[in-house]
Amino acid sequence: MAAGSAGGGAPSAAASAVAPTSAGAPSAAAAAHAGTPAQGTAVPPTTPQPAAVAQHPEVPGPGVAAYSETARPAAPYPHAPQPPGASYAYPSQPGPPPFGDSAQAVAPPYAGGTHPVPPPFGDSAHPVPPPYAGGGQPARGVPGVAQGPWQNYDPWAGSGSLQQNGARPRRRSGRVLLVGALLIAVVAGGIGGAVGAYLERNGGVGAIELPQTSDGVTDRAPDSVAGIAASALPSVVTLHVSGDSAQGTGTGFVLDERGHILTNNHVVDPAGTNGDISVTFSGGETAEATIVGRDTGYDLAVVKVSGVGGLKPLPLGNSEEVQVGDPVVAIGAPFDLANTVTSGIISAKERPITAGGESGDVSDVSYVDALQTDAPINPGNSGGPLLDGKARVIGINSAIRSAGSGSESDGGQAGSIGLGFAIPINQGKRVAEELINTGKATHPVIGVTLDMDYAGDGARIGDEGDGDGTGVASGGPADRAGIRSGDVITEVDGQRVHSGDELIVKVRAHRPGDRLELTLLRDGRERTVTLTLGSSGGA
Repeated sequence: MAAGSAGGGAPSAAASAVAPTSAGAPSAAAAAHAGTPAQGTAVPPTTPQPAAVAQHPEVPGPGVAAYSETARPAAPYPHAPQPPGASYAYPSQPGPPPFGDSAQAVAPPYAGGTHPVPPPFGDSAHPVPPPYAGGGQPARGVPGVAQGPWQNYDPWAGSGSLQQNGARPRRRSGRVLLVGALLIAVVAGGIGGAVGAYLERNGGVGAIELPQTSDGVTDRAPDSVAGIAASALPSVVTLHVSGDSAQGTGTGFVLDERGHILTNNHVVDPAGTNGDISVTFSGGETAEATIVGRDTGYDLAVVKVSGVGGLKPLPLGNSEEVQVGDPVVAIGAPFDLANTVTSGIISAKERPITAGGESGDVSDVSYVDALQTDAPINPGNSGGPLLDGKARVIGINSAIRSAGSGSESDGGQAGSIGLGFAIPINQGKRVAEELINTGKATHPVIGVTLDMDYAGDGARIGDEGDGDGTGVASGGPADRAGIRSGDVITEVDGQRVHSGDELIVKVRAHRPGDRLELTLLRDGRERTVTLTLGSSGGA
């Protein structure tokens, strides 16, 4: 309640309305005494102009005084600041409302700070100070002065309109709820982020264990690649060779318990006569080796280690029984990567190849009737075993064909393209036995000199020989079989021969004393002869 009754309970009220005049214009004041009705007049606000406020005629009560529109009372309190352009009404005692007991709500303030004039008031109105922007406190009334319903009205506050029952507008409570919700969201987000960062740094809630399956079986079938490798690896060695001007790496395998190891001649060749050969076993043990014997024509060599116990020789198979398509396993040290296992098949048999002779010395050329395999073979595999499905040696890996070049010893730096060649173990076995027993190998011969410049199909016997002026050695196997200079040999034991190199390969695949059937052309006529291979000392 802003006011009470005065003077023995007789109701009296005073209402004032102030309308600002133009700057510098004088103001006139008029007063109406008790009993004089005062017409309610809307007080126009100062700049800016808000929307019009609905007006109702006032019915003044007895003893109510009203100022005219032009009345301009003095400031009610000398110490209270007055914002420029603001209008105030200071009722002495409010009379009854013009229409019933309810007070008329004031339209809400507008953006920009304008404030509509408060409506008329009555005895039942309970004005509540509007909320203040920024949490400010409303001005207190002056002691001893009756507090009207608009006594605490602040036209500069940016809040909603007064409610009839004096309650604060809902807009403030909604804003509080929104701020609270935002605060909760921020706090929850911060907590969630902190928890997530902690879990990320510490590997989650618990240690992660990935699923893993196992059948518990570690053994492999003996004829599997793993089974063959497990059986053969202890018998395979890596050779490191160094000499006065060269060095190299290759592979070999144990032949017997006495320490004999078979490898390629081109592997040990860098050692010369005074070089060093170091042998490393699959378990890492090393030993020095010496050359027992070697042969350039077969590209085979035998070295020996001493003082090494527990040697496990590899069993030797029969290369004559090998069929195209049989599975094979190659073991070696390609590019000095020891104990490397690869696998493939036999892709061809009796493939005539020549290797070596890069220096131009024909005596350094090896002639091999090779087994061909697609098992990857690379530099460093030379001298290593080619194994069958029962872990038996069927060949000695010796050469590869590289892209853009002919077949060559894998002592070079060419890589595998799936064409590897191995010396058949039957030939390797015979040569190894000779090297161990005599220190040199013998070569089978037919006793002829070949015309290596012949461009036709087959191997042509030369017109000139060694010493006697003919291409056929007097008293040799070919001479005894009736072969003459100019004859062209086209087949050996039914296998086609296309060049002189292929004829040498076919002959070298046999032992001295073996009988061969040769098909030849003489003066355009084909004939067949049989001869027994002779022998010559190897180098």
